[in-house]
Amino acid sequence: MPGTTFTGADFMHDLDISGEPRLRIGSLFSGYGGLDLAVEHVFNATTVWFSELNAPVARVFSHHWPEAPNLGDITAIDWSQVEPVDILIGGFPCQDVSTVGKRAGLAPGTRSGLWAHMAVAIDALQPEWVVIENVRGLLSSPATRPSAEGDNHDRRNPGDASPDGATLRNVEPDPWHLGDYATRPLRALGAVLGDLADLRLDAGWIGLPASLVGAPHQRFRIFALARRTVPHPAGDGLIARWRDSRPGASETRDDCAVAPDHRLRPPRTGWLIEQESRIGDAVVADRRTVQRWGRYADAITRWEHITGRPAQAPALLNDADGPRPAPAFVEWLMGLPTGWVTDSGDLTQNQQITALGNGVLPLQAVSALSLLAA
Repeated sequence: MPGTTFTGADFMHDLDISGEPRLRIGSLFSGYGGLDLAVEHVFNATTVWFSELNAPVARVFSHHWPEAPNLGDITAIDWSQVEPVDILIGGFPCQDVSTVGKRAGLAPGTRSGLWAHMAVAIDALQPEWVVIENVRGLLSSPATRPSAEGDNHDRRNPGDASPDGATLRNVEPDPWHLGDYATRPLRALGAVLGDLADLRLDAGWIGLPASLVGAPHQRFRIFALARRTVPHPAGDGLIARWRDSRPGASETRDDCAVAPDHRLRPPRTGWLIEQESRIGDAVVADRRTVQRWGRYADAITRWEHITGRPAQAPALLNDADGPRPAPAFVEWLMGLPTGWVTDSGDLTQNQQITALGNGVLPLQAVSALSLLAA
């Protein structure tokens, strides 16, 4: 990259158990690492750096990836100084495209508009693969493009792509035709796919519920997998229209409480092999489970079988505030190993719930990526 010197060691891959090089992952909007687990598992890869602004959640990530530095605020990273990776992944913030939010959409100045910074990272790093995860609202929320020099703003964003009812009625007639009509506002997913195409990436996407892999809840998510089609190591420079570029000022952080000891560790994702093998197994709830869970007994029994561990108590009782979701139960709902979030990072219960609620269910992502890769 211009202005940056990398040594041969910078480009060395970690080796897997067979001595073969692993692909390297750069992780954005990393959370507790649910998407990283899936991508590591599907691609036989390893995460070498991440970017997470939430300090408590970053401690959880560093607990499980102690050798991966946190690049910090994505809006202030100087990508010319970042180690190249083979796979760039991220689930950019969903607040403005979620169906339960205000539907501001994918637009400059919004949290979901941070997708623009991920696009800039793709342009600078030129990874072979890109993996994106987000909520179902990506199919229906509008996207607003900022004006570029010589651009006809009226045709790009007719009627101003605001989330009012009239504009939403004017968006493409259904979520499966993304961006077919130039004079109508783009849907958010259409804008993302268009940017990937501009960056010379061939992308496919899929939407599926967590229940498809046996989870006892719906949690519908969109996954996109893109691969580079035309090498262009100098960068495309096509995404500058999203924002004014500025020199990176983000400080790399070490969020790990204890320094890594460099000993060989067992694979982080071995348990996902067991979970995959149990999807679709026939299970029957016993009487005790029916008595405890009622109409949810079959769903609970199926997930207990797939995860290989019993369901936790669903609520914490508090005389002042009433029952609250138990972090250990939510962790189990997400299919994570015991203590993945609740026993790392010294998070409060509220911080644990926030981290878990914003995270990715690894087995769901594995299924989606396996289908897209095939």
